[in-house]
Formats: sequence, structure tokens, C-alpha cells
Amino acid sequence: MRHASGPLSTEEGFHWVAAMHRLLGISGSLRRDATNRKLVREAARLYGEAEYAEADIRLPLYDGDIEEGLGIPEEVRGLAERIAASDAILIAAPEYNKSISGSLKNALDWVSRVDGNPWKDRPVAVMSAAAGRGGGEVAQYAVRQALQAFRPRIVNGAPVMVAAAHSEFDGDGHLTSKSYIEALTQLMAALRAEVELLGRR
Repeated sequence: MRHASGPLSTEEGFHWVAAMHRLLGISGSLRRDATNRKLVREAARLYGEAEYAEADIRLPLYDGDIEEGLGIPEEVRGLAERIAASDAILIAAPEYNKSISGSLKNALDWVSRVDGNPWKDRPVAVMSAAAGRGGGEVAQYAVRQALQAFRPRIVNGAPVMVAAAHSEFDGDGHLTSKSYIEALTQLMAALRAEVELLGRR
């Protein structure tokens, strides 16, 4: 896994390594050391050789008055461009009060207002980590439901729902459970296969 060099903006454009898959990670939790941020980075590591970038979803709360008066915020356009420029997207979703996090839903809502549909036919892998025993199962379902209208290619594989997530990562941010590592490895293999299948068409 290689990281994209420096922050990417709409003015700079996106400079990826030509022969490598372009992978975008989205953590539904904003906290720097959130378990879902660790999970999405672990997924990128297990995906294998790829150019990896991480999205920033610290966006203004969606407001139709803002959209009408000022237009789509630049940071929203930048996110939409990152999605469109990626070969695949990883989404790690925390579960807040039996649903998707507000920050992630807000990002999906804002991107839906941008002209075009950057999600269409884009391979997406959804995973979750949560403090409870369900591992974010409800939130993961909510993310999948929210994405359906955008028509991405959500890959299916071994479900990755990390329960009691605070105790499942080591000091380097890697998963410690063999079963979770195997499930995430299988999901990343399915995602890579989908990207390669699309590339051959």
C-alpha cells in the first residue's frame, strides 16, 4: 500500500501511480484514533499493492439554503472528485444509536447533490467496528441502504463486523483476531477481483 503524496485538492487535481489501483478510504468516525479509522487502514493494507488516499468528511451540515445561496462547498466537490477518481472505495462505519454516523450520512447526502454520480459502478467494500457485540451490524446495513440509490458495485464477501473493537487492534493499528483478519482479507480479495474484472471490460 502506498499513500498518495500530500493533500489532494480540486485545484491540484489527482495524481495517482498509473499502473496501480486507486483506493479511497472513508472512515465514518471523525476521531483520529477511532477504531473505524484503524479498520479502514487495515483493509487498505490487506488489499495489497495500491495507491491509497483517505477522505476527509468534516463537511458543513447539509443545508438547502447553503446549496441554493452559495452552491456546493468546495470540500464536497473535492470529495466527489476523489470518489470518481478511485478504482475502489472502502467504507468503515461506526454504529451510533443503532444507525449510521451523522458525519457519514451527511457526506453521502452532500455528494448526492453534485452533478453526475461519482458512485455509479464504483466497487465499494463496507465494513464496521463498534463497541457492542453486534460489531456495527445495524450501521453497516444502513450504509448499504443509503448507497443503493447511487448504484455502486457493493462487493459481497465474508462480513466484517468487528465487535468490542477497542480491544481488537494492537499498538500499530492492526487487527489481532485471526477470524477478523481472514474475513477482511477475503473481502479485500473480492474487492480487488471486482476492480480487475472492470478493468478487463
